[in-house]
Amino acid sequence: MANDLLSVAGLNQFYGESHTLWDIDLVVPEGGCTCLMGRNGVGKTTTLKTIMGLLPAASGAITFDGAGIADWPTERRARGGIGYVPQGREIFPLLSVEENLRIARAAVGRRDIPALVYDLFPVLEEMRHRRGGDLSGGQQQQLAIGRALCLEPSLLMLDEPTEGIQPNIVREIGDIIRRLNREQGLTVLLVEQKLPFARRTADTFAILDRGRSVAAGAMEELGEDLVQKYLTV
Repeated sequence: MANDLLSVAGLNQFYGESHTLWDIDLVVPEGGCTCLMGRNGVGKTTTLKTIMGLLPAASGAITFDGAGIADWPTERRARGGIGYVPQGREIFPLLSVEENLRIARAAVGRRDIPALVYDLFPVLEEMRHRRGGDLSGGQQQQLAIGRALCLEPSLLMLDEPTEGIQPNIVREIGDIIRRLNREQGLTVLLVEQKLPFARRTADTFAILDRGRSVAAGAMEELGEDLVQKYLTV
């Protein structure tokens, strides 16, 4: 049985006076792909940002690769093996594709771009001198994933990677996540609303509702009762 690469226990988070996460529990097995699910506004992005250290945790434990990281700054979490692809991609639009990748690579003290990035995303090599802002939405998403891979992470967190992407690129991104997970052994934590994509890509799920953990299990255990109760709009 796989060990948990990431575990979150009793995590609480506040925006000002607003209590946004209530005793969140989450486990991501090593080598697995876990999909964090729920309707809009239930705390999925907040959970990822708190794991990454972009938002402060009020209380609770975040354990990554056996170490408690709740007090670590974001940069240390990134160097320690957590790659994060934020919702909206957040690339540098005025920098070239190559410059976007090299900035991420510099965070781990390297200048070379890993061969895996251009192997997975040949379009990034073809367009490496183009400005990031000139790429299509799908190409920008590929750049955002490639940038995270420049950290050579052991955990890749992706927040809504299919949002605003044309259908053919959605399938391609799903294939790449599966390849990273199943061929490269990269552990993945994915926030995704598209149920068919989640079922095809992930092997375990966790559901949030109103800032609380309400269900988790193997993807084949995600039945219509849970879908109707927590996932349908």
